[in-house]
Amino acid sequence: MRTVLITGGSRGIGAACVRRFAARGDRVWFFYEKNDAAAETVARETGATPIRCDVADAAQVARAFEALPPLDVLVCNAGIVQYGLLSAITDAEWRRLFAVNVDGVFHCVRAALPGMLQKKDGCIVTVSSMWGQVGASCEAGYSATKGAVIALSKALAQELGPSNIRVNSIAPGVIDTDMCANLSADTRAMLRDETPLERLGQPDDVAKAAEYLADAEFITGQVLAVNGGFVIT
Repeated sequence: MRTVLITGGSRGIGAACVRRFAARGDRVWFFYEKNDAAAETVARETGATPIRCDVADAAQVARAFEALPPLDVLVCNAGIVQYGLLSAITDAEWRRLFAVNVDGVFHCVRAALPGMLQKKDGCIVTVSSMWGQVGASCEAGYSATKGAVIALSKALAQELGPSNIRVNSIAPGVIDTDMCANLSADTRAMLRDETPLERLGQPDDVAKAAEYLADAEFITGQVLAVNGGFVIT
């Protein structure tokens, strides 16, 4: 039985990860920012423990980790998206993107490391995006944050490997979550047509990848693309 923390665990990919790890019999905690009802539903379904925590806030993360045992697996999934031309993004929107998507990973990894380093064992999985690999028009800020997550993950894999702590990243493609809720039917159909596997991804597709990376004891520093072939690098 492993001790697992998943950030952004009340919906979408995060909730799918909570369900998958809990179904294995792991002890699972998950962070969520504000949707108490959604968090309570996931907790009731899975037996996982919810903790309200904005990962962008270093102090909140530090307090939340005080209630946690040393982790075996950390899945850094919490993230937000911002659509629009770069020229239209405000300073506040840009800062919030980096605060959640990049600083949030830093805060959680930093808090998890003492326990992992003490026992010289651990697994960290970050959730990036295919746009962090190749960039996307009208998602420049989001692409920049997800590219930073990939670079951070690769650097940490080298830094932490001698302590038997593995770090890998998942780069999802178009996943059918709340982030896609504002897309029109025509846009969704176009994205399906552009995907070689001819479907949108499901949250559990990414959760399966997280489970695999948590089990894969000789894999570190890698980016696992879960995009149906939409981007092939």
